[in-house]
This record gives sequence, C-alpha cells and structure tokens, in this order.
Amino acid sequence: MRPGVYRLLIALAGCLGATGGLAFEPDLPTSARPTAEELDALGSVDIALSGWRDGNMVFRQVEGTVRHRSWQITTSDLTTLQILEPLRRQFLETGYEELFSCEARACGGFDFRYAIDVVAEPAMHVDLGDFRYLSLRRSEGEQDEYAALLVSRSSGRGFVQLTQISQSNTPAASIAEGQVAEAETPVPSPASPSPSLRGIAATLVATGHAVLPDLTFPTGSSQLAEGPFGSLDELAQYLADNPQARVVLVGHTDAEGTLPANISLSRKRALAVRDRLLRDYDLPQDRVVAEGVGYLSPLTSNATEAGRNTNRRVEVVLSNVE
Repeated sequence: MRPGVYRLLIALAGCLGATGGLAFEPDLPTSARPTAEELDALGSVDIALSGWRDGNMVFRQVEGTVRHRSWQITTSDLTTLQILEPLRRQFLETGYEELFSCEARACGGFDFRYAIDVVAEPAMHVDLGDFRYLSLRRSEGEQDEYAALLVSRSSGRGFVQLTQISQSNTPAASIAEGQVAEAETPVPSPASPSPSLRGIAATLVATGHAVLPDLTFPTGSSQLAEGPFGSLDELAQYLADNPQARVVLVGHTDAEGTLPANISLSRKRALAVRDRLLRDYDLPQDRVVAEGVGYLSPLTSNATEAGRNTNRRVEVVLSNVE
C-alpha cells in the first residue's frame, strides 16, 4: 500500500462517505471488526490477473476512486476458504465476474504477497503459507467496478482485506484529464541481490529485500547463535538512520521435511532474529515483523547440498519507508 496514504480510520469503517460508485457492502461474519480504511478520490491499483511465475506476474492497472478496508475475525476453526467463499458468492450474485483467484502456494507465496498492495500490520496480517486472493469486475451503468479480496488467518483470528475501485467508462481521449487507463502488464522480477556485510542497507533500498548472509543456526534448531553478526549491525544502523522505515524478517528453509514443519521452523528463526534486534539494538517492536515461508521461495535448486545451504536463510524485506 502506498506510503503516506495509509491511515487507521476505525471510526469510519462501514461509512460510505464519498465512495462514489463503491456501494456494494458484503456481509462479513458477525465477529468481524474493522481495523483500517483508506479512500483515494483518484488513485491507482494493480489488480492481479495471475500468480507469480518465472519472475513475472500479470496485473491490470486500474485508476479511479479507490477504497481499501480490512477486518479481523475472531475465529478458532474457519479456514481461509471458508472465510473467502461466502464473500465470493456475494460478489458473483451482485453481477461481478471472477477475473482470477489463487491459494498461497499457487499464487506464488512470498513473491506474490509482496507484489500486491497490502494494508500494513497489525491491521492486516498475511500468513505466507495460508492466504487466498480473488479479483473481480462488473460493469454498472457508465462505470466499471473492480474488487480484490485477500484473506488470511493466524491462530484464533482471520484477516480480510477488500479493495474496491470505481472507474468511469470514458473515451481514451479523456485519459489525459485524469480518467481511466488500464493495462495488463507482466512485471519483471528484480535482479537477485548479492549483499555483502558492507552493502545490506544499499541492497535493501535498491531492491526492497536483502539476505542476512552471516546468520547461523544449529541444524534443525531455531536458536540463533550468539554472533556477533555484522548484518544485524548494518540493519540496526539503517533502521536508526531511517526512523520511518519498517521491515519484515522472512525465514526460509530447504525442501527437506514437510511444509508445515518448515514454515514453523522458518518463522521461529525469523522471530529469533527479531528478538535479537529488539534486545541488542533497542528497536521499537512495531518496526520489525517476523514471518516464515518454509521452502516456498527458494533461491536455487534443493537438489544439491550447496543449493540447500543457500536456501536456508533469513531475508529482510523493506515494508514501509514513510
């Protein structure tokens, strides 16, 4: 989500205000509580039309009145599909057509999640191993309306994000006057970073993410060795020099073992790195988030020992700079 525009507006959740044609209000579970809302009278959103494949992803860029909202649902047993499916039916019943849908791994996991607009934590949480995405469109009079749903969950809670865009069906000549333009464009993957202990901050700024290459964990353990680690010194210094910046630590494993076990291990390792940063560098808790994706986002093949060693890592992702 674009920095500087996001804001928590719990008091406004559910109010239509100046939302123009964004009149459809889906029914959520009774335990859902609004956590954030953002409204742009004239904004731009990339609607996903494919998952992340071979470093590319197809979007449709849509401009118009944009409304982002998110909710948290108190639930102990609803799956992401059980949360999403009633919402899907409501949109289809009101004339929307489905453009694209996917589930975490089929979407592209880590790469897909960080290619789409997502409301910042803690209002919206995305478990990289358990989320679903749905994009839709309908024509309403002289307007086209788009919607994108993102659903995830954690222990005891579900998370829903809804993005709605209303655009006018105007001739192409009107585009210069601030009307609608749309394009379906493959987005190339950035070059793979090669950070050194002196260049992590530069890599993070240039590509949005960087491997922390010197971290060590005992085999099968989530306990971070004592260090010291130059990569954490550099990351902490970057965060100290840029007090507006927020990051996500993402743990990765090789492909040995089951996916649930590897996701759990990778998240515990990312949490261990977060704990070390908070303990040794006195960073505010809300500036560092930890996630784990197991073996869903390898850098190279897991067929060799060298490849498995490369894939076992913790990366830092720049999630917010304002």
